[in-house]
Amino acid sequence: MAKKGMAKSVTIFIILALGITGIFVYKKIAARNSLAAQIAALSPRGAPPQSIEDLRTAIDLYEKKIELQVKDAAQVGIYWKILGSRLMDSDKNGRKPLYGEALGALENAVRYYPEDETIHYLIGVSAGNLAKSEYFSPAEAAEHYRIAEAAYLRAIDLHSRYGKALYGLSVLYVYALNRPADAVPYMETYMDINKNDTDGMFILAAAYYMTENFQASADLYDRISSVSKNKDVRAQAELNKQQVMDVWYN
Repeated sequence: MAKKGMAKSVTIFIILALGITGIFVYKKIAARNSLAAQIAALSPRGAPPQSIEDLRTAIDLYEKKIELQVKDAAQVGIYWKILGSRLMDSDKNGRKPLYGEALGALENAVRYYPEDETIHYLIGVSAGNLAKSEYFSPAEAAEHYRIAEAAYLRAIDLHSRYGKALYGLSVLYVYALNRPADAVPYMETYMDINKNDTDGMFILAAAYYMTENFQASADLYDRISSVSKNKDVRAQAELNKQQVMDVWYN
């Protein structure tokens, strides 16, 4: 009785195996026939190309179709980039930046343009701002900060003197991740490009202060006072310098 049951099971298995094999073969044949039909449709005489001239014509037509698809894909990538950028902006009706939606759009854009430093920079901005959400757990915030850091670094890797990415990464290191020593070389490069940017000077001076380079910090606050025409900026620089000096000499 057991032997009969086993034989029956084996028979069923063989039937199923043959059925699966048949389906696979059918699909393979169908795919081949579909490709043949496409080639035939592209042939000037509506039949599978036989001559070298017919083959050349079919290839040319295929290349044009592929080129069109590439252009369409490129345009889609541009649209994702534009959408991500727009979602990061406020509008005249008071809409706040939508960083979560922007991050999703930009992650789609970077699949089309993985070497576009601007997209990586915008991902850094979106992820860094999204990490500040009060609804995120510490682990979720840390992951978004990780994404932001990686995006800024990739943007700088693609363009070593990309000012916005250098600035964004430095702000992240100084004010979000408490890693001022990591910020210093990037901010120094930024200041080499933007010598009179007082906002950048404040960030670099803070990084110097946090790493106990008090002389460099005080010197930068003096420079801010000398180049800025804004009395409030000068007053803030003088106040910050006094705080540096208080810590330095106490």
